[in-house]
Order: sequence, then C-alpha cells, then structure tokens
Amino acid sequence: MSLAKYSRFKLLRYIGIFLITACLLFACYASAPTKLKRPPLRVVFGSFIGEYPGIIAQKKGFFKAQGVDVELIYKRYTQLERANFSAGKYDGITSSLGSLIILTATNPDIQGVIIIDESIGADVVVAQSQIKTVADLKGKKLGTNLGGFSEVFMAEMLKAANLTSDDVNLVKLEALEIPQYLSNNVIQAGHTWEPHLSEAIKLGGHILFTSKQTPGLVLDMIIFRNDVIRDRPEDIRAFVQGWLQASTYWKANVQEGNAIISKALKIPSNTLSLEGVNLSDLGENQKLFQSSNPNSIYKTAKIYADFFIRSGNVTRIPELNSLFNSSFLNSAS
Repeated sequence: MSLAKYSRFKLLRYIGIFLITACLLFACYASAPTKLKRPPLRVVFGSFIGEYPGIIAQKKGFFKAQGVDVELIYKRYTQLERANFSAGKYDGITSSLGSLIILTATNPDIQGVIIIDESIGADVVVAQSQIKTVADLKGKKLGTNLGGFSEVFMAEMLKAANLTSDDVNLVKLEALEIPQYLSNNVIQAGHTWEPHLSEAIKLGGHILFTSKQTPGLVLDMIIFRNDVIRDRPEDIRAFVQGWLQASTYWKANVQEGNAIISKALKIPSNTLSLEGVNLSDLGENQKLFQSSNPNSIYKTAKIYADFFIRSGNVTRIPELNSLFNSSFLNSAS
C-alpha cells in the first residue's frame, strides 16, 4: 500500500471512530433521565393590603431562594376567579375564611395552608353623617358582599345593638362601590376598607364600626387545590416559607415594602398602610392552627359555617378537620 493510500485510510478510520463515539455519546445523553422543570405555581391575589406580601417575596427573590417559581396574578375581584381556581386554571388563591367555607360547598377538594393576615381594624362599616350609632341602622340600607365574610361581619356588628339582618336591608355591593353608593344615598352605611375608606370619608362618611371590635373573626388565607397539594408539596412548602419571610420583611421595612408594592401595582404609596392589619407570622399561624386553642381557626370556621347554614348560603357544614393543612408551616428538615 502506498504511503498516500495508507494516510487516507488512517484518516478515514479516525473519522469513523469519532463519528461512532459521537453517536454513542448522543445516544447515552438522550436516554439518560432528565429532571423536568416544574411550571410556576400560579396564585391569584386581590386588592386587600394583607394579600400583598407575595409581591415582596417575588421582587426580593424570597420564593426563588426557597426553590420555587411563582406566578402571581392580580385581580381586583378574586371572587370572580373562584370558578377558574376550582377548574384548575390556578393552583392557589387568596381567600377570606368565610369565602373558603362558601367555596367548599361546590369544591370540597381544597385546603387552607397559611393564614396571611387578620384584620384588627382595617375592615370598617362607614356610615352617613346622620347615622350616629349602630342602633340608628334599623330600617336602613347597608352595602355588603352578601354570601361571604362581609355578611358575617355585618351580623356581628348588628348583634352589638341587639339587631339582626332582618332589621336592615342588605344590598350586595363590593368594597370599592361603597363610597359612591353612600354618597348617592343608595345605602346609608357599608362595609369597606382602604383605599376605599378614605374616599368614603372624603365624601362625607364616618367610621361606625371596625374589625377591632370582632377579634379573630376576619382572617385571610391562601388555599390550594388538593391535587396540587398532593403532587407538589415541596413547592407549596417553599411558597409558604417565602411568603412568611416577606411578611416579616415588610413589617421591618415598611417604606421599602410600600415602594415595591406601589411600583408593582401602579398605585400611590400613600394609599398603602398596615394600620389595622396584622400580617400573620409563623408563631401566630401555629397557634391558630391548633384545634385546642380557644381562638383556633377551627372554632372561627364553625361560626361562619353555622351562619351560612342558617342563611341558606350552604346546605351542609364542611368537615372542618379536613379543611386546613398546617404541615407546610415548618421548613423541611
């Protein structure tokens, strides 16, 4: 064999070996199991200030640091999204405790995993100037979100004056509608919160009753569908830890937290105030989730359930022991 032929043969052999090796490596790589990237947890939140720590957790990277991707979806009317949540469009949603009870009537396969805030004065009944006391509401029209915690809050207020819902006319309204309807005399009082409260006061209303007078009643939670809890427990644990971290951070850095939220939601920072709102921390969650605690969430949930049964909003009391899941409050060991 000539030197030229031998060199060409040797080159072709090397090329062949290279190609075979490359093919084998590619085959091995293709057949090796790969870890699929999980989609972000999709969580809907609304316009009450206690629902905003998630924004801080997102912007400060607290969710990422815990190892979970989160997509937060802001909706002014989260009650309109409950059907989408139940249908699987979202993984989680913020909810008042009362609304959670209502939702279980059509979707029992959900659980509350964290209490995010308690209203300790932020929820108010604002009234026209001529209404001086709760007793003055007899025979008047009251704006409230019927079929939710708002209606129970109203009932507790009326009870303080030995009145019931039968002594007034309840009008179904959202919190943001109260100022205008109050000003136009469609209603004489209504349940609302900031920033709508400030607007109502500018239009001549005054505060008649607040959630400071109903301790433990007005709580907000985050709930997840049971299939998400079953399939993605570590992601939910990471979400809860990131949220709790954000709540603690905001309370320690109020101005920075307000600035982050103001920029994200494009609302004036001077409309943001934590006054009257307690962002629930880990310790408070652990206490409220203890069924033996006289102020436990189970006992408060029973108040709502009994009320909704009497009013006909639900036809059966949910199994309260299966409604809450505190297992995600502690970091994985």
